[in-house]
Amino acid sequence: MTRLLILLLGMLTTRAGTVAAGPFRAEDDTDGPEPGPWDEGAWIVAREPSPPTGPHQGASGLGSRRPNQITGMRRRRVPRWITWAAVLALAGLIFRKAIAFVALTALSAALHLIGLNLHLPSIKFAWPWQSIATGTTTDTDVGPWVLQKIEGISRPALGTENFNFVFTHKVAKSIGLWPCWYASTFYAVGRASATVDLNPGPAWWARAAGHYQLQTLSRPGGGKPGRVVVIIVLPRPQLPQSVHDITVDNTLSHVIGTDHSWTYPGFGCGELLRPQFSPAVLYGQAQTLAFYQATHNPQVTRPMIGAAENEAAQIIRDNFIQPTVNSLGYELAGFTLRWSDSP
Repeated sequence: MTRLLILLLGMLTTRAGTVAAGPFRAEDDTDGPEPGPWDEGAWIVAREPSPPTGPHQGASGLGSRRPNQITGMRRRRVPRWITWAAVLALAGLIFRKAIAFVALTALSAALHLIGLNLHLPSIKFAWPWQSIATGTTTDTDVGPWVLQKIEGISRPALGTENFNFVFTHKVAKSIGLWPCWYASTFYAVGRASATVDLNPGPAWWARAAGHYQLQTLSRPGGGKPGRVVVIIVLPRPQLPQSVHDITVDNTLSHVIGTDHSWTYPGFGCGELLRPQFSPAVLYGQAQTLAFYQATHNPQVTRPMIGAAENEAAQIIRDNFIQPTVNSLGYELAGFTLRWSDSP
C-alpha cells in the first residue's frame, strides 16, 4: 500500500511518459512482492530530467555542428569587354610597328587624296619576329638574298618633269595669185620622264662584273643586329625614246597670239581655210616639239635625270635592300648607288 501511494505522488510531481515494460523479474527488486497480473501492461514511471539543450546541441549534450551554408563568396565573372580590351592591347603592343606603318600609310593616302602634302614621320614596316633575340647568331649569306630582291625590280619611268614651250601653227593656201594664210601662237605644257633600268639582267649582276657588292661589317649576336654595306652600279637613266613617251597637257595649253593675211577676213580665204586648226594636227605638232625639248634642252634633261637617279636610289634602298637585310638580322650601315655610262 505504501508503494502505491509513493507511485501516485511521483506521478503528480514529475513529467509522465510511457515505456514498454516487460515482466518484472525478481532480481530487479528482491524486496518486492511477487509478480502480479499487472506486470504485463505499461508502467508509468518518472523520466529523469535531462540537461537543457541549445539550438545546436543534441540530447547527449555534446552538440552537433551544422554545416556552413555559405562556403565562400563566388568569384565575380570578369566582364567580356575587359577581356577583349586586354587581348587587343596585347596584340597592339606586339604588332606595334606593323600597325603604326599601316596607320601612317593610310593617313598619307587620305591626305594625298584631299590634296594635302604634309610631312609625316617615317616608320619602317617590321614584324615582331624580325627583332634580334639575345644571344642569337646567324651565318646566312645575306648577299644572294638582297640580289634576288633587286633582280625582281621592274623598269619604271622616274624623274617626271613638267616644262612649257611656245610654238606657232600656220595654215596657208592661195587662190591663184591671192595669198591666204592664218597663224596662231600657242603656249603648251609638256610632261616627260626618264626610264631607269633597275634590272639590267643576270649578266649585269654577274660576280665578275662587279656591279653588286655587299660587305658584312659585323654579324648579329648578343642582342645586337649585324651591319652591312651595299654598293650597286646601274646604267644611267634614259631620256624618252619616242614621241609616245611625251604627253601634252591640253588643259594648260592656250593661244597667246594670232596673225593672218590681209585677205583672210574676206569671203574667199575664210571659206578656203575653214577649219584652220585640226586638234589632232595641233596635238601632234606640240608632242613633237615637246619630245625635242625633253631630249635636247639641258634645262629639261638635267633636272629630269637628277630626279630619276634620286628616286631610283630611294626605291632600291627603302623598298628592297633595307627590308631584306632587316629580316635577316642586319641593319644597313651604308648604301651607295653609282651610275655607269655603259648600257
